[in-house]
Amino acid sequence: ISLSGSLPERAGPPQGFFQRRLPFSARPLTMEHLNNQLQAIANAENVTGVVFLFQGLTAGLATLQSFRRSVERLREAGKRSVVFTPYLDMAHYFAASAADQIIVPPMSRFEVTGMRSEAIFLKDALGRLGIEADVIQISPFKTAYNELGESDITAEQEQQINWLLDDAFDQVTSAIAGGRNLSPAEVRTLIDQAPMSAESALAAGLINHIAYEDTLPWLLAKEKPPPSTDNHAAGDRDNARKDRRKARLVTWPEAHSILTEKRRRPNRKYIGVVSLVGSITMGVNRSNPLPIPFFAGRTSGESTLSNILRHAEKDPRLGALIVQIDSGGGSALASDLIWRQVDRIAKRLPVIAYMGNVAASGGYYVAAGAQHIISQPLTLTGSIGVVTLHISTQGLFEQLNVKRVALNRGERANITSNMAPLSEEERQVIWTEVVATYERFKDIVTASRQFAPGQIDEVGDGRVWTGRQALDRDLVDGYGDFQDAIAKAAELAGLPIDDHHDVIVQNLHPRGAGHVLPRALEEPATLLKTLATEQFAQHLDRPLFIMPAEITLH
Repeated sequence: ISLSGSLPERAGPPQGFFQRRLPFSARPLTMEHLNNQLQAIANAENVTGVVFLFQGLTAGLATLQSFRRSVERLREAGKRSVVFTPYLDMAHYFAASAADQIIVPPMSRFEVTGMRSEAIFLKDALGRLGIEADVIQISPFKTAYNELGESDITAEQEQQINWLLDDAFDQVTSAIAGGRNLSPAEVRTLIDQAPMSAESALAAGLINHIAYEDTLPWLLAKEKPPPSTDNHAAGDRDNARKDRRKARLVTWPEAHSILTEKRRRPNRKYIGVVSLVGSITMGVNRSNPLPIPFFAGRTSGESTLSNILRHAEKDPRLGALIVQIDSGGGSALASDLIWRQVDRIAKRLPVIAYMGNVAASGGYYVAAGAQHIISQPLTLTGSIGVVTLHISTQGLFEQLNVKRVALNRGERANITSNMAPLSEEERQVIWTEVVATYERFKDIVTASRQFAPGQIDEVGDGRVWTGRQALDRDLVDGYGDFQDAIAKAAELAGLPIDDHHDVIVQNLHPRGAGHVLPRALEEPATLLKTLATEQFAQHLDRPLFIMPAEITLH
């Protein structure tokens, strides 16, 4: 099985006839598809194991933990797991160390040199251009726009990055140590000695073999059978030895058709999955799959998510719902409207929030509507706080000798304009809104997590945590990958998952652009009108639930 790219958790909406024929339309391998493949392999009696070919992974830390968990399940089923990789940086090696064996080509280098986080500060550079960024944040730990509003790293930002790096580095090195039968101290010592050659890595016990990919069939061949004392059978045994000198390696498409299957009875009800990925905005979901700088990416729109959730709420076959979140937040208004729909369903059915690489700020706000929150230990979460940004280009236009004239009606018509900095009165108006929005955020989390008075202040104020730190602070309920989230949802819904039963897991996608009325519970239905505006415009002069930059492995 070849692995590359970001390994998104769930598959996107089905593509139409013309979409499938456009350039760059090929769908990436997802963890959903990978886990389905590995489950079929685990069930099959006519397969020994899996060779994973790493071809350039760009997945986040929590996704890599999910991959490791998938490999652990495969090994628990009695199958061998082998990784062949020319890449030996931190991300690839972290994933590879979950396998039984790691094989690399001769010219590979062990380049696990550690972790780093880099911040850039543009305040002074923008000032030279005549651009002023006014960042209004609920606390110094809400650092999402520090790069625009600060000249250097603040004490709180440095402190926060350090506690995230400390915990992430400890988790990754401990996992590597467990996979390679080394102590964490030995792993850290070897990291301090990197880069090193493949031969040195082999001598240190970091890898198992040095070989080219075309030699894998011989390297992975089964042990030869013991010699026979039966002369008549000796010839047949010799022929068997020749046949078994090479392992039979086939690709997944070839293997799929010949694997033995284990039949299970499907449950009557299904588990629905709604994915919230990317920046949270008003309007509809948007994505640009083309690799164009500054334009690639995905947003989750309130209108799209609300329609999906309202359809799900009315489906009598829905047994439980999983809200899969991989988002650092965005619009506070959009986050609240999506949370409302999640909260409504949670009053009727089990709802699980599954956190991917990041589920912070608005992403955490939405998760608070669920009855149970599952994360990976390396998920970035929390960031319970509010920030807003005002940009003034007055100085830039003055330098260019460009005259701008605005005619207004209304005392505060200029409050969202970039023509001038905020006045003290205007800034106070925005600050009051930020404080009110933060109080709402705290109330939602306090009620959801059943916090004691004052407990929210110890974990909030914009602080970002790893999943392991979040569990210690009661922000999540447990660890696991998406398969664990499915098991938990089935448990809460009373759906059996065993050798005789299987649960249907269905990704929920938009059924059309038409508006869906909310299902009435105890209050009359309400029509919500939304305006789809440009994504960046939504992030100016409005309260935002958005977290700072992520930590990635290089």
